[in-house]
Amino acid sequence: MTAVPQKVSLPNRDQSLIKLVAVLTMVVDHTGVIFFPGVLWLRVIGRIAFPLFCWGIVIGAERTRDWRRYALRLLALAAISQPFYMLALNHSAWELSVMATLLLGLLAIQGMRLKWHYSQVWAPLFALVVSASLRMDYGWRGVLLIILMHLAKDSRGGLAALMTAFCLYWGGGGSAVPRWLSGFLTSTPIPALNRGVGELLSLFKLQSLAIMGLPLMLVNTNSGLRIPKWLGYLAYPGHLALLWLLKTLLVYLNLL
Repeated sequence: MTAVPQKVSLPNRDQSLIKLVAVLTMVVDHTGVIFFPGVLWLRVIGRIAFPLFCWGIVIGAERTRDWRRYALRLLALAAISQPFYMLALNHSAWELSVMATLLLGLLAIQGMRLKWHYSQVWAPLFALVVSASLRMDYGWRGVLLIILMHLAKDSRGGLAALMTAFCLYWGGGGSAVPRWLSGFLTSTPIPALNRGVGELLSLFKLQSLAIMGLPLMLVNTNSGLRIPKWLGYLAYPGHLALLWLLKTLLVYLNLL
């Protein structure tokens, strides 16, 4: 009796929807950074953006007809975005935007795919060394996440395990649990319970909450949404430019 082949269920490739959610959550995050630095929930929502952008690079590398043109577009976008990144978010010229991280992730993936003179080994190592040597948004950890996502791109279970482990490892920054809530939950008369709850709450670091982007990476949405390519590319520098102009206006009016 011939075994019936099982249909392989791949992670979500709904690229336009993933990009839209990534852009919207990024705007929420940057709005919080600039105008509402004390509002934690805006930063929490913003944690969704980066893993979705990383997954978008993996999908883009898989679908692109010419990876060189794809890389050049990212390079041009990085150059265009850098002044607005500096002005809107108060970074120096030596602090590169996330576009540099995404570009290095793409180059690492292509090296692994092409296997040109053992580029599957030296290309990801080169990208990691460069991202560790220069200051850029998310740095070598962001590049490593893209590399690992590429390796797990054909397995829902593998991608879920990767994101879970990576977010637990990556859990830096302040706690995402408000102090009043943390204090309330760890103030019971039972010391052992307080310790256990405290250990559990310690997992909820701000960057660890990037795990919230995982469901959209796993569930096949098939939305049929189509975002023009030019709009997707202009979203990053465009929103930074608008936020900077708004910030400048509010400072001028002494409202910020």
